[in-house]
Amino acid sequence: MRKIVISSPGGPDVLVEAEAPDPVPSDGEVAIAVAAAGVNRADVNQRQGHYPPPPGAPDWPGMEVSGTISSVGHGVTGWSVGDRVCTIVPGGGYATRVLARAAQLLPVPPGLDLVDAAGLPEAIATVWSNVFLLGGLRAGGTLLVHGGSSGIGTMAVRLGRALGCTVAVTAGSPAKLAACEALGAEILIDYRESDFVERILAATDGRGVDVILDPIGGDYVARDIAALARHGHICLIGNQSGAVSGFDVGALMRTWGSIHATTLRARPDAEKDEIIRSVLENVWPLVESGQIMPVIDSRFELADARLAHERMESSAHIGKLLLVPR
Repeated sequence: MRKIVISSPGGPDVLVEAEAPDPVPSDGEVAIAVAAAGVNRADVNQRQGHYPPPPGAPDWPGMEVSGTISSVGHGVTGWSVGDRVCTIVPGGGYATRVLARAAQLLPVPPGLDLVDAAGLPEAIATVWSNVFLLGGLRAGGTLLVHGGSSGIGTMAVRLGRALGCTVAVTAGSPAKLAACEALGAEILIDYRESDFVERILAATDGRGVDVILDPIGGDYVARDIAALARHGHICLIGNQSGAVSGFDVGALMRTWGSIHATTLRARPDAEKDEIIRSVLENVWPLVESGQIMPVIDSRFELADARLAHERMESSAHIGKLLLVPR
């Protein structure tokens, strides 16, 4: 097989192509012939040397793929060679072959392009597990998504609207806000021009929002608290600011609010299995009906992973970036 490895921590140029033996599935695993791999901000952090893979995972990047099952390990039931699937993986997605746990597979419905399906599993699992399972957002609630035009952000907008919620977003340009509006976001905030706390409080008659999905961290956390409704929930899924967060605990207490900080990749397998089971039951019917689709910004050849990382770091993209083996 071919894979993209990190020759040494550094810039996009350290992503280089290499060859390796095809992987053989162990008990409970399948091997997948990769149709596409999703590119995530965490892959950039890994390339820079800041986010090592979990113990036992491949040391090359890639946390989500789509493709067809090429072989099945012992004990796997319900899946067969040739099945179209997408899945999260702890690493190794930037390749032509990858191993995945059968318990974390999602079936790609006939109406969905197999390549585009690579843009679904990481985003859906992240949004569902944080906003809805941890945050408890329900129909009629309000959601604020920071970075609403990102891969995870666009999925949060689509899923929030599909489940009957009011969605607010922050983004850094009129074009990005327009893209979020087209997906259903109703409160559009250009963080370069406006204070999101003031805009949220004005739009909600001072109530605030029920759940905030925040990949930024840093000084956003204190401002998130100021924009939070009583009994609201802040879901921290990243620290793109690179800054240490400081906030007034008393302000959080006065809202009866809560903060969860999570990652998906490093969770124990049993927890990820349960998240995927919940996604399959609660979200996948929306995918099968066409209500939830990935927003794809660009496709790149696997060998051009460097270009995909350059676009990711430019923050010019709207939606997901994909790597496609040729």
